[in-house]
Amino acid sequence: MLIGDVARRSGVSARMLRHYDALGLARPTGRTGAGYREYSEADIRRILHIEILRSLGLSLREVGRALDEPGFTPSDLVDDLVVRTRERIARETELLTRLRRISAAEPVGWEEVLQVIALLQGLGSDSAGRRQRAALSADDVAVPVEALVEAALSETDPNVAGALRWALERSGTGGLALLADALSSPDSDVRRRAVEAVAELPDEAATPVLRGALASDDLVVRRRAALLLGSRGVAGTAPTLVDMIVAGVDDVDAADALSILAAEPTERAEPTEWAEPTERAEPTEPAEATEWAGPAEPGAADEIATMLVDRLADEGLDAATRRRLTQAFAGIPGPVASHALAELVADDDPGVAATATYVSTLRDTE
Repeated sequence: MLIGDVARRSGVSARMLRHYDALGLARPTGRTGAGYREYSEADIRRILHIEILRSLGLSLREVGRALDEPGFTPSDLVDDLVVRTRERIARETELLTRLRRISAAEPVGWEEVLQVIALLQGLGSDSAGRRQRAALSADDVAVPVEALVEAALSETDPNVAGALRWALERSGTGGLALLADALSSPDSDVRRRAVEAVAELPDEAATPVLRGALASDDLVVRRRAALLLGSRGVAGTAPTLVDMIVAGVDDVDAADALSILAAEPTERAEPTEWAEPTERAEPTEPAEATEWAGPAEPGAADEIATMLVDRLADEGLDAATRRRLTQAFAGIPGPVASHALAELVADDDPGVAATATYVSTLRDTE
């Protein structure tokens, strides 16, 4: 079969067949009387094998080895092809992501395209200073919010992370859904960066997401969410805050959040979750200790104080933990807290007794 016929039947161009011949990869076994290349059936099968191997991504040199070396084993070559293919897919995926982000920015001219590209490159830079400058300049460029979220969730430098959270806050709530998804990430660092980023967003948008984080399996995320919500007067966080005081984790901030929860109702209250208090000294029906109807509801102070009293009654608490729990009464008004402090003044532990005395004095002067 002459070269033209082989080209038509195999789909390999005559030029490429001549190239294979020159490399010694697929030489025709015969010649016509006029000196033209003549391919046998075996030659054509070899050409088809070459094309199959090339379709897998092998170089011509690797194809020659695979076909001609008797001791050649394909496993190592295939494993290498897997690695190279994954790398190529990663590069192409990165390019596709970048193109989508440029498109999402809706640039109206090449100047804006170049600005978006420069900012995206800055966010991905190895230099922390350059990443921070890019984050701070995001307010001037229509950078896609998903790029800011991705950068914030992967950032390890605290200064850059702060700049990225600021940029996210300035961009609005468009990235909230991505951050909410990140709270369920298998990577603990990503989950913790996500909760910090959510905290920077407006209260009305962030609060429902932080409420969901209260059920997180990640103790750090759960505690951070409780602290943020408690400081905003959102109910349902007191048990976690008390646990933080016991554990000695951000215990001062946790006690401050408890004092906010125990305060009189404020504008932070959500009308759909609690009723406006009347001028009566006591509510018509006392609140149940196991339910939190809303932020700073009447009776919340006594409920929180009861939680602290219950924890103080736990056996095996060391003196430092009992002192932290005693200090937490400082911001809790009401008779339950007052009665507890009166008993703690006579506590067997001198440190606890002194702390209770001091806290009682503070409460008396307020």
